[in-house]
Amino acid sequence: MIKKGTRVRTRYRVVQRTLIVTLGGRRQVLSSAPQGGGFCHASHILNHQVEANAGSHDSSEQRFADPARFLRKLAAQFDMDSGTVGLMTAVPMAQLVTVRVSSGALWVECFATVGVTNAVRAGEWPPQQDSRRRAAAPGTINLIMVTNGSLSHSAMVGAVQVVTEAKTVVLRDHPVPSCYGGFPATGTGTDAVVIACRMRGEGPRYIYSGTHTLLGALIGQAVADCVSRGLEKARRWQERHR
Repeated sequence: MIKKGTRVRTRYRVVQRTLIVTLGGRRQVLSSAPQGGGFCHASHILNHQVEANAGSHDSSEQRFADPARFLRKLAAQFDMDSGTVGLMTAVPMAQLVTVRVSSGALWVECFATVGVTNAVRAGEWPPQQDSRRRAAAPGTINLIMVTNGSLSHSAMVGAVQVVTEAKTVVLRDHPVPSCYGGFPATGTGTDAVVIACRMRGEGPRYIYSGTHTLLGALIGQAVADCVSRGLEKARRWQERHR
């Protein structure tokens, strides 16, 4: 039996415009984050809100020319080490959505900020724009997944695949069009995914995480719930700020 609730147990807080997820010790992490991307070990994950037009002014360009460096400095301000995984988004932290799904002893939690003004369809020709602006472009979908499972490296990669599939299904079901061609979007041009799991020997071991597995089913449900609710929050925010 799968149980679902919006209240997560992983410690987190929002300080001004930064989400801080505290993992409760060193964890294996795989991500596409600008800071700490790839495979690493980390105890914290940051998701920092920047201005939607970051990079369009001289001062912003200087601050965000190197997102990884900026995020390392931000981590230091919170007394965290340079190995902290860091993300950026233009989505206000008031739009943060969370969910916890579990079955038996296994649980998965998702932290998401969802914006789709930057929506694209995979395979579209990339627009010609400055890479510094892409790093902090509006409309990013940032998904942080935390589980008490201990995943093999291949299972962590599989988890990223399931996250992406679940996100894309929601975008097509709503539907969300690409901001360039109007075709159904599969994501945004600046999406990021983080998978955080227990070290080997510290939690139930999983070699696989595909959609035929319990772990994959939990990941898919968590992402679908967060992205669906995040889209609704984004819609209401856009209506209020037109």
